[in-house]
Amino acid sequence: MSYDDALAARVRAMAAERPDVAERAMFGGLAFMVGGNLACCVLGEDLLVRLAPEEAEAALGEPGVAPFGMPGRRPMRGFVRVDGAAVGADADLASWFDAGVAFAGSLPGK
Repeated sequence: MSYDDALAARVRAMAAERPDVAERAMFGGLAFMVGGNLACCVLGEDLLVRLAPEEAEAALGEPGVAPFGMPGRRPMRGFVRVDGAAVGADADLASWFDAGVAFAGSLPGK
């Protein structure tokens, strides 16, 4: 799977302001990691975000947010897929990016 270069550039610009965020290829997209833990990933035109499981459940009620899972498997707990249209505004993208970075930063490093 390829990823949206424009969305990746926007996330990359946010990550550049955070020395604790690293970038690498993952899930066929472009992932952003904190301490070796996934914070978010640009997948196609969407954004995969890792959150605390209870936060992910609550986020499913927001427009453009769906569970994330690998094809043929059940959804992964604590991961949501945010439709690209729902992160069109910089403030919306920053909110999701910050939430993913905060959760990934709360986990033990790998």
